[in-house]
Amino acid sequence: MRSYVRSVVDIDSADISDDTLNRFLGEGYDVIVYSEKRWPFYEVATTFSTSSSTKDYSLATVGASVTTGLREIAALRTDDHVLGFIGRDDADGSYPLDVNTTGQPWYWSFWADSVRLHPIPDATYTVNVRGYKKPTAFGAGSSDATEPSDLPEPFHMQIATYGVARAYEQQEDPQMAGQYFAIFNQELDNLRARYDDMPAPQPIVLNSRGGFHGARTVLADRLRYSWE
Repeated sequence: MRSYVRSVVDIDSADISDDTLNRFLGEGYDVIVYSEKRWPFYEVATTFSTSSSTKDYSLATVGASVTTGLREIAALRTDDHVLGFIGRDDADGSYPLDVNTTGQPWYWSFWADSVRLHPIPDATYTVNVRGYKKPTAFGAGSSDATEPSDLPEPFHMQIATYGVARAYEQQEDPQMAGQYFAIFNQELDNLRARYDDMPAPQPIVLNSRGGFHGARTVLADRLRYSWE
């Protein structure tokens, strides 16, 4: 990537050091991975175990088996049911702090990077977790042989393009820097549209009144029109 940046900008290591270029490339990596909370290539599944009479579990505990740690939780479930997500205010209303209701958890809330289970577990339960892991650090401090962790190949050129823009900026050429920043943002939008596309198994519902998770009304067998 450094060689590519220098060849485009027509500079050498005397103009911009390896360390500075590594920082530029690391910035580009961070812009990409943190521009979208739910990149599909960061999806992970893991489990954690509850403890009797313990209601709060830190995000670090929930994602302890994930190498880089969990960034966000998408869903929790036990072996026999999905735990419903409720806001902390609703949870405090239904499960007051001065009432220690125990049992098998059916709901969860999230606050200050901590999961609270409702009711308080009365035994050890295995909770299955689906979520998104934290990206591995890339850029300054990474060895030359290290590739961007879990970032698909098309994104690698995006990092280099960002590096070119920052190099032009450092060389006090704002016009070329602006052009390459525009290229970077345009291509990132294209890649986001590609990777955030709806999964093929998920049916597309046109003219829907909104998403609905739960039982659906099954219409009687009849001719289905294209707009339904």
